[in-house]
Amino acid sequence: MKIIIAGAGEVGFHLAKLLSYESQEITLIDPNKDSLMYADSHLDIKVLKGDATSIRILTEAKVSTAELFIAVTSSQSTNITACVLANQLGANKTIARISNTEFIDFKNKGGFTKFGIDELISPEQLAAKEIELLLNQSVFNDTYEFENGALTMLGLNLTNPAQIIGKTVREAAQMFPNVHFVPIAIQRFGSHLTTIPRGDTMLTEGDHVVFITSKGGDEELCKLAGLFKTEIKNVMILGGGRIGRKTAKGLTKTQGRFNVKLVENDKERAFELADRLPNTLIINADGRNVELLEEENISEMDAFIAVTGNSETNIISSLVAKNRGVKKTIALVENMDYFELSHSIGIDTLINKKLLAANSIFRYIRKGDVVAMTKLSSMDAELLEFIVNPNSKICDKVIKSINFPLTAIIGGVIRDGDGMLALGDFKIIAGDRVVVCCLPTSIKKVESFFY
Repeated sequence: MKIIIAGAGEVGFHLAKLLSYESQEITLIDPNKDSLMYADSHLDIKVLKGDATSIRILTEAKVSTAELFIAVTSSQSTNITACVLANQLGANKTIARISNTEFIDFKNKGGFTKFGIDELISPEQLAAKEIELLLNQSVFNDTYEFENGALTMLGLNLTNPAQIIGKTVREAAQMFPNVHFVPIAIQRFGSHLTTIPRGDTMLTEGDHVVFITSKGGDEELCKLAGLFKTEIKNVMILGGGRIGRKTAKGLTKTQGRFNVKLVENDKERAFELADRLPNTLIINADGRNVELLEEENISEMDAFIAVTGNSETNIISSLVAKNRGVKKTIALVENMDYFELSHSIGIDTLINKKLLAANSIFRYIRKGDVVAMTKLSSMDAELLEFIVNPNSKICDKVIKSINFPLTAIIGGVIRDGDGMLALGDFKIIAGDRVVVCCLPTSIKKVESFFY
């Protein structure tokens, strides 16, 4: 697939890096020579210095033959303009990164598709939504919803007194008469290797296990893992940037559900936030000051969310919060290498804007009718939601009769809005939305079942 990316910043570089691993034909455009030199020396891609809103530059990049044009510069107006031009010059699909999320909320009214923009993404909004979902599933490390919660991905670390430690996947399933969860990926403690579990796979202490659950599956997992669901009420947010502001706004939308404090060091921004977030208590102070956090009763918080522009500040302050007894800690990080450390250093969840943006864009790369996709944090695996068409190879087949690769697993099926676990005797029909977890080695074979 020929893909052009406008913007060699953190999001653009990360996308180019991931896509280059899959042997896609990538051209990266940016006016900054240094950014392009770094990308050119580290990635197997083409680079082109120039303005992505220049018709000459787009023509030189051969945009007329591009199957996908992605504009992810730091300038919203540049991204929109570049996508409109790319569409007019022949690009098949376009995606624009925006900062004003009103454009997403009123996408149809704004007429963006008429202009030739197929998708709008906001990494900051994606991060805010991820945080809100994590607070709603507070006992789990990772979470992702398919079709508004018809099926949910949940991740946790197995520690004593989890009842499923020392049991096989099949034995764990037999502990409930009508099981509503199935494990889809496991990472052993101290290992970077991701495995797709089978019925005879043993669950051991320290495993990081990702499950697909239907309605009620989260409660079953809590019982088996020895976890107690606690309501998140008092929340402290460190950092009043776009993510902090969007998170506070989302959490206080339902009056009385969350009590939110937001700590912002910049005085001018703090006053601005106080005007824009009337239901949030804004504190103008340096959140790195431990005494300040204690004065603001950090030990009484149920959740601490660190989303400043500095990854190290976010990690250290989250560790301080955890040390003071905060149940749920979430930290925004830019360095992907930190993901491997999250569970060992004690932070519940790390989030990354680049990864969230890539997840949103990658479904356009995959073959078959992909409507949702996410990469598992700290794991080398993907979760994809495919729509089954009448001519799909998998249509009208019983799962156990399908020659599905061993490095992939069907986690569940959404039919007519209802989520259900898909075991061996389950028959897949046209219109089903099938959620698949697979390792990179089996992606192409999995795709072949759905187109």
